[in-house]
Amino acid sequence: MTNSSSDFVLTTRDLYVRYGDFLALKGINLDIKRHGVTALIGPSGCGKSTLLRCFNRMNDLIQDARVEGEIMFEGYDLYAPGVDPTEIRSRIGMVFQRPNPFPKSIYDNVAFGLRINGFTGVMEEAVEQSLRQAALWEEVKDRLNRNALTLSGGQQQRLCIARALAVQPEVILMDEPASSLDPIATLAIEELIRELSSNYTILIVTHNMQQAARVSDETAFLMVDDERAGYLVEFNATGQIFTNPSDERTEAYITGRFS
Repeated sequence: MTNSSSDFVLTTRDLYVRYGDFLALKGINLDIKRHGVTALIGPSGCGKSTLLRCFNRMNDLIQDARVEGEIMFEGYDLYAPGVDPTEIRSRIGMVFQRPNPFPKSIYDNVAFGLRINGFTGVMEEAVEQSLRQAALWEEVKDRLNRNALTLSGGQQQRLCIARALAVQPEVILMDEPASSLDPIATLAIEELIRELSSNYTILIVTHNMQQAARVSDETAFLMVDDERAGYLVEFNATGQIFTNPSDERTEAYITGRFS
């Protein structure tokens, strides 16, 4: 797979996702810009996380999951025959809702993906660079051999971000990355997202409307139909979505008139 010159790093066309007989997403069309933050918002059960996981083929790991339509990454079909999901997951990293560091040292957590991918550079430099990018180096540089589980929740989440960054992805997917953190740790994650967006394309699922407004450049609002299938209501610049949405359902959701 080689890079495309398009302004859009990810696109979906008529995307449908099914789990067995259940239709989770229907007819999703999105164009995700390079080097920015796109927020996915909407009520619980509207398919935000399902959509996010389509982009690095995490849904492949779910029994009976079926993806139809087209998802293009750098001009290539992510679901074309012969595409290696492992390669995709190294180029499109994922940070989950709850921090999930491995029960290893801080150093080994960051080095893990590099070792798997056969990294041949200077490991110490790569680990330090990743921790610096995740704004964690100064806090852990003197205890790299300590178990990562001794870190605070916010530090663990930044470590997971460093682990994702170490393999030099182009896209970072974040599924409610601050939902289990306190306000101070949440602010640190939000500041980090904004800093990283100059070099990475970031997609974030969040239930926090203020967070979406603070960190994202564009926002996609999803809802469910009467059969609980998720669909895209509106996708636009975040400022437009939050101040002058084109659909009254979007305005009702962001102002709290329905959830």
